[in-house]
Amino acid sequence: MKKIMLFGRVGAGKTTLTQALRGEEIKYYKTQYVNYLDTVIDTPGEYTERRETSGALALYAYEADIVGLVLSANEPYSIFSPCLTSMVNREAIGIITGIDKPDANVERVRRWLQLAGCKKIFPVSSITGEGVKELVAYLEDDEDRKKRLESEAKPKKTTTKKEG
Repeated sequence: MKKIMLFGRVGAGKTTLTQALRGEEIKYYKTQYVNYLDTVIDTPGEYTERRETSGALALYAYEADIVGLVLSANEPYSIFSPCLTSMVNREAIGIITGIDKPDANVERVRRWLQLAGCKKIFPVSSITGEGVKELVAYLEDDEDRKKRLESEAKPKKTTTKKEG
């Protein structure tokens, strides 16, 4: 699977999304430092929000195959500058989290991510699971895709109980 680095402001849903992508139980905790996991690099929101640390994200991007700009569906404004992705030397995708929130405005956030330069955008809910499978499929590399298709093509074993 391709390694993705997630960045966005504090509370955008990066850590919750990380748990959903990895199939883990959703538990809240505050990310204090950059977490290098098998397929995800989860970054603290302060790195994105503070000018003093935002430059470090460019360095961490070298460790990833894809950069994910994360905005919650109920954000009041975008922290991402127009054409931001032109400064990233990796593929950059947009991820809209919290699409299940009552005050979600997915289309507004989609426009902000497009303005930042994201060509591919994934609306997801880490809580309900909506959209997570599509994001995981996008992150699959050719080998992962081949294994998944082979396992889906195999007939399922059924057991029958003998009466006797």
